[in-house]
Amino acid sequence: MWKNHPKALPFLFLSEMWERFGYYLMIGIFTLYLKDVEAGFAMTEKEASDLYGTFIALVFLTPFIGGLLADRYLGYKKSIVLGGLLMGAGYLLMGVHHISMLYLAMTLVIVGNGFFKPNISTLLGNLYSTDNYKDKKDEGYNIFYMGINMGAFICNFFGAALQILLGWKFAFMAAGVGMFIGVIVFLIGTKHYVGFDQKKGVQEGDMPFYKIVLFILLPSVIFGVIGWLIKGVASPINTDSYIFGSDSTDAFIFACIPVVFFYGSLYFKAKQEDKRPIGALLTIFAVVILFWAVFKLNGSALTTWADRYTDRQITGSTETVFNSLKLSKEVEYKKDSVELYDANFKLQKTNGVIQKEFNYPLYFRNVAKDELPAEGSKVSLWATNLSQSINPGWVIILTPLVVAFFTFLRGRKKEPSTPSKIAFGLLISALSVLVMVAAVQIGANGTEKVSVWWLVANYGVITIGELFLSPMGLSVVSKLSPTNITSLMMGG
Repeated sequence: MWKNHPKALPFLFLSEMWERFGYYLMIGIFTLYLKDVEAGFAMTEKEASDLYGTFIALVFLTPFIGGLLADRYLGYKKSIVLGGLLMGAGYLLMGVHHISMLYLAMTLVIVGNGFFKPNISTLLGNLYSTDNYKDKKDEGYNIFYMGINMGAFICNFFGAALQILLGWKFAFMAAGVGMFIGVIVFLIGTKHYVGFDQKKGVQEGDMPFYKIVLFILLPSVIFGVIGWLIKGVASPINTDSYIFGSDSTDAFIFACIPVVFFYGSLYFKAKQEDKRPIGALLTIFAVVILFWAVFKLNGSALTTWADRYTDRQITGSTETVFNSLKLSKEVEYKKDSVELYDANFKLQKTNGVIQKEFNYPLYFRNVAKDELPAEGSKVSLWATNLSQSINPGWVIILTPLVVAFFTFLRGRKKEPSTPSKIAFGLLISALSVLVMVAAVQIGANGTEKVSVWWLVANYGVITIGELFLSPMGLSVVSKLSPTNITSLMMGG
């Protein structure tokens, strides 16, 4: 696999694999931890989803500034190491059960991701800038993407076992350890990055950094506050008068306005020969946002679907294996004092105090009556966060097939262009939503649990779209970006 590629590729592959191990382990348990009444923060579904949405939005926003600082001042190696250390520290702090520490941990992860994510992808692209490897860039990014998904696949098994055996703290600690391993692997490969880690400095016509702070970052904060405070039109389904669904979503969308203005200014200020590729990239950015908006439901809506609306009971040899590996929990079908949830699984609080009732555990609420266990018996349920391994599992299975498919088309001179691949990817990804619409219908709008195969099918469809789009997107940014702003455009 490595034979015809730069010697640095295995180190970047393993660094990214361990970084994604930590990141997706954290994502897989994040909202579950927030909603855990006993050992978490007892947040309602809405509170947890809002915080997760804000977190993910900022994770996507900070690569803009991380890429800019790397291009101009820090270089890629220093930025990657700094980002990795910040994220590792953030994961460790998430295990400290205090709300202020949670926010500090989230901040470290957000900032660290901004330094790590765009710059390791840029460094990889630089390795393929020589004539020896230029024609292998797409293949290199596909291999790199495989590393991302290997880490994302295995991490949830560690997260589930550690949470069940030792608690949330140790699961988050595993994420931090994984990130630190990634940094160590990256540093071991240092000699192979020589000549490809040059910072570009400030070029003629570039906006000075203090102006970016004054005219982009500060206005983003101000616009975000305005978005938080401003209200839309109240309605029976929008009693809080949100504009785009929640205060955090409103604030993020308003905060993006100055950033969009900045990226637009890059086009108008660019040299004539750079205008066309920058314009193409900005168009791709605008379109790809739609894909990631659907994809990132994995950590909130799809995790909730797996937890509340999916039949997670296992029996027979599957139960034996999962129990021995500590990947499942036993739940007893017996009435007891439990937290009160309404018909929509919304945790009920009065003045911030959780309400209780005498009832069966929540899992059994929407189990079909003829499938309920005997009174007092126990059932084994696989850990919810394992559902987060379905998507990377599909990526590992389908990547060789998609690569072979495009190789076949290339041999017949019928391979679609990169923009065409991205367009097909978006179309296929949109179909995944229809799979979940069908699942909702089969489950009578949540009143009965449905098979896990609906989640498998949903992730399978969106994965095909992802493989058409995501590795190609990284490659095209590397190909089209002017050399002085490559990491900045990766941050887009």
